[in-house]
Amino acid sequence: MAEIDIQEVYRLDSPEQALALLNPLRAEILRILSEPSSASEVGRQLGEAPQKINYHLKALEKVGLIRRSGTRQVKNLIEVLYQSIARTFIIPESFGWPEETVSKLKEQGALRHLITLSERMRSDALRLMEASDEAEEVPSATMETEVYLPDEADRQAFIRDYAEAMKALAEKYRTPDKKNGYRVLMAVYPEPEQGGNL
Repeated sequence: MAEIDIQEVYRLDSPEQALALLNPLRAEILRILSEPSSASEVGRQLGEAPQKINYHLKALEKVGLIRRSGTRQVKNLIEVLYQSIARTFIIPESFGWPEETVSKLKEQGALRHLITLSERMRSDALRLMEASDEAEEVPSATMETEVYLPDEADRQAFIRDYAEAMKALAEKYRTPDKKNGYRVLMAVYPEPEQGGNL
């Protein structure tokens, strides 16, 4: 297995890449593929069938967002391993789409991702509650708060600072040892009753 060097940030260079990335399941697949993985491994992490994951892997490979990084034999099967080309993707404003369309695509992509993460958190929480019913201790933590961001400059500054702080915190506690893993989900979105402006 050959782990390829991946970029920290990749600026998308085609509308096809942007459309592929806006699919929330594909965004999750890209997150997992920061390290080489097979369709089966990705499917286990996302609770999806390998066939479904394989379909999305082919689509991501076609537009150049992932690459093959080798193969591995598992029993009688040869698994293809894939890896993302970057950790973070930026959608440029210059695809020839109207600015309003680009902005809408970004918003919808983020909201679809939020829905996917919410469903995943609910599914994980139900499984963990079942484990706690069987007298297993399940350490977990949640935090909810509000911030007030009156204009676009404040909103952009908060998102930037928030992302940088969370990235630094995650890096501080990331180790090569994959035992006792914890999932950290982070989201920022406007109060729906206040017009949804972020």
